[in-house]
Order: sequence, then structure tokens, then C-alpha cells
Amino acid sequence: MRVDLVIVAVVVLSLTAWLGWQTRRTAPDAETVALSSVLGPADGDFEAVSGPRPFQFPADHAAHESWRSEWWYFTGNLTDQNGQPFGFQFTLFRLGLGAIPTLDSAWFSDQVWMAHLALSDVQNQQFYSAERFARGALELAGATSDQWWLGAWTVERHDNHWHLVADDKTFGLALELGPINQLVLQGDQGYSRKGPEPQNASYYYSATRLPVQGSIRRQNETLSVTGTAWLDREWGSNQLADSVAGWDWFALHLDDGRDLMVYRLRLTDGTTSPYSAGVLVESNQDYQTLNASDFSASARRWWRDENNVRWPVAWQISLPEHELDLLIEPAFDDQLWRESVRYWEGSVRVRDAASDQNFGTGYLELSGYGENHLNPRG
Repeated sequence: MRVDLVIVAVVVLSLTAWLGWQTRRTAPDAETVALSSVLGPADGDFEAVSGPRPFQFPADHAAHESWRSEWWYFTGNLTDQNGQPFGFQFTLFRLGLGAIPTLDSAWFSDQVWMAHLALSDVQNQQFYSAERFARGALELAGATSDQWWLGAWTVERHDNHWHLVADDKTFGLALELGPINQLVLQGDQGYSRKGPEPQNASYYYSATRLPVQGSIRRQNETLSVTGTAWLDREWGSNQLADSVAGWDWFALHLDDGRDLMVYRLRLTDGTTSPYSAGVLVESNQDYQTLNASDFSASARRWWRDENNVRWPVAWQISLPEHELDLLIEPAFDDQLWRESVRYWEGSVRVRDAASDQNFGTGYLELSGYGENHLNPRG
């Protein structure tokens, strides 16, 4: 699912857009606001998601600026030439600001862009992260059907592959992802319901198993890597109902060739939303949508951060009708984002619960923990 993870205050993003600042490596100082302020009700300046629509590719790889928010989301697991494991994340977010004062300036834009870059060094249990912001003016950031970028962080599509290049002071990625075998339309033909109102939804598609090759850099060392990645693409205007407190999202590559994505929407009363969902992709690329009743996800172990917030980093996921009972463990516990947005996003390992044998790898995202109205702090 995702975006927006406990997002930086809209006022601060507005300033970033129209006060004429340059592209920045970090956001200005700001308080965070409730997640629903961005994914909740939007005013009439934005188009609503109201039902299935025909997707058109490659056109739908580009930005959809008439909707309020949007993201392009790569996660994946890699192995270097010595067999050492790594995880990576690259995310590009777009946020429309709606009706704001217009400036007669080439620097003006009513679109704000944010990019997140992360590398999980599993052997050394070190989590590298970096973020950048830009306005949607003067080509500082944007997304076409062939290129997504914020400054020098770029993803370019060439035929059936994506090329990702992003570099920060202490780490970087230069990866080729693909070929793209198929795009999975989540929910009802890409119309993904998140709540009781028809507009509590997004348009959502994924490329669930992308071969990866290229290189990563940590400090002054460059390593050749191969692996597997996942792409999520989503956009909308009023995705979440006010009753949603956060989510737990899993994207798993199983060793039998299947791909599994499930997300659990957590309500403010601590229960699971009936609009939780997912998809199971077979090894032959057939896939079926999962409803909340098709799976269960229960936390098995919690990790406590320096602010005394508990994060459920180990899980058990069961799909009885598909004979899947999976144990999820983090590659290491502290894969916590501590930038302008605070959330847990990291590499995980999958085991078969019955045999206790390794059964795959994946990524886990935890959003909304630590806010006053949310569940388990214990």
C-alpha cells in the first residue's frame, strides 16, 4: 500500500514549494502531523478515485498531478560477490498542495517531491538512509513514462528494464531492474479500496519480481550485487478513512517462485480493518487478490527504539487456503527511518513455520507506531 508514512506537515511542504528554496538534502525543521492529514479528506482541488479505470502503459508510469498524492516504490534484497546480503529502498513521493497562493515565478509549483534512499548492510547491522526534497518546477523533480527523478537521483526506463542511480555521502546504488515480466493490478483491476467510502481508495499496480544486477557503495567500498526487487506504484486523493491509525505491509519473494503481498490496516481501536488486502502471484504469473478474510498477520516479537516506541518486527502470516504459514524475521532489528518521516522499513527473512526451513526474503514496512492515538506501546 503506502506512501506517506506519517508525513511532514503540509504547511512545511507548502513553504518548500513556493518560497523559492533550492533542492534540499534534508527537510526544514518541522513537526509531523497525523497520517490522515495527507491521506485523509482532500478538498475539491483534487480528482477522486471512485472506481476501476483502464490502465495505459507506459503512460501510467508517469505522474498523475490531478490526484493529491503518489509514489514510486522500489524495495529489494541483494547479495554481493562474497555472498553477503543487503537490502535497499528507493522511493519517490509526490504531493499536490491544492489551492495555494500563485507566484509569478518560474520557481513556483503546487507540487512537492520527496525521495527516500536506504541501504541495509545486514552483516554489519547498519542502516544507511538519506532523503531529499524539491518543488515540481524547473525540472528539479518529476516523473514521465520513461524517467522518474529528484535531482541526480534518477530511474530511467529502457525497453523492459529500469535503471536506478542514486548516491549520497556514505552510500549509493547503481542498479538495473528487470526484465519486467508483468504488472499486477491490485484490488479490483487496479482500484484498491482502503475504507468504507468509494474514494477511500487508490489506483495501485506492482511489478512483484524484478531481477536486479549492478553495484552498491558503502563508504568508500563498491560491491557488485545481484538480487530481486519489488515495485509498487500508487496514487489517489482520499486513500484512508479517519479510523485508520497505520499499517503493516509485507512484500515477500518465496523460494517456490510465488510472490506474496499483504497489508494490514490498523484501526484506531486496535483492530484490523476489513479493507486490509493483498495479492498472491503464482510462479506461472497468474495472480489473485486477497481479502482480509484470506490471511492473518500476527506480531511475534517487538523491538523498542530509543524513544521507547515498540515496533513489531517479527510476524507470522497464514493463508490457510493456500497452505502457507510463514514466519517473518528482520534481517536485523534497527532498520528505522529517522528522517523527516519516522517509520520502519527493512529487509526480512521468511521461514516455513511447519519445517522451520528458510523459505524466502522480502521487505516489511511499519507505519503509525508511536503516535498518541495508536495501539500497542505496552
